[in-house]
Amino acid sequence: MAFPRSNSIFFFTFLLFAVLINTAISSRVSPFIKLPTSVDESVSSSLESYCASWRLAVETDNAGKWKVVPSQCVSSLETYYDKGQFDKDYSVVAGYAYAYAKTITLKGDGKDAWVFDVDETLLSNLEYYKAHGYGSEPYNSLAFNEWVLQGTAPGFATSLKLFNRLKKLGFALILLTGRDEVQRSVTEQNLLDAGYSGWEYLLLRGHEDQGKAAAQYKSEQRSRMVKKGYRLHGNTGDQWSDLQGFSVADRSFKVPNPMYYIP
Repeated sequence: MAFPRSNSIFFFTFLLFAVLINTAISSRVSPFIKLPTSVDESVSSSLESYCASWRLAVETDNAGKWKVVPSQCVSSLETYYDKGQFDKDYSVVAGYAYAYAKTITLKGDGKDAWVFDVDETLLSNLEYYKAHGYGSEPYNSLAFNEWVLQGTAPGFATSLKLFNRLKKLGFALILLTGRDEVQRSVTEQNLLDAGYSGWEYLLLRGHEDQGKAAAQYKSEQRSRMVKKGYRLHGNTGDQWSDLQGFSVADRSFKVPNPMYYIP
């Protein structure tokens, strides 16, 4: 049976259109079926993202007076320390501190000073906190003091390098710690064993300082140094309470510490 010429043209056009559409669709559809992400992978990714955001909130002091590390973030903190990210973060902070220090013209009278905290700034208590859930357990002063009395806390390579560089530039180095005066001997020896030497002062809590909030105690100690004529150009510490308050340094440099908070 013969088709009219117009019907033949219409059929040919329709067939060509169908072939072109099928080719376009085929080029956009993968020959493999992409399975959805497993529940475990999705949860793991979401948790890691949350813990990274939580660390940021802690470091920027947006988390407020938090008590313990969230239990779901313990693994994240373990990775943060063990895989080297903490060391990289500290190195960046120290780099900025040293770059700033080099811009200061010292007067040469021995009164241009830099303040350092001790724990988690010069000495690392990471081994203690590893054994106590990376800060996920409530603080136990008796257990921590036993650790301190061992005098085995290692120094940070980054802080030792910064410490020595500042000393070479001519800064008077003032160590201001929340440790008690009765721990002076073991703290001094621990610092020496870790490679630190040549500091001007090592300030610890005396009997009259017991019960004071860290920010208050450290502000008062800095004030005493200022009254002695010291010019506090820089301050390095792992807690905001090391850096804030009154008689603050011209510049402060916050060392990362997502394991605990001291008001």
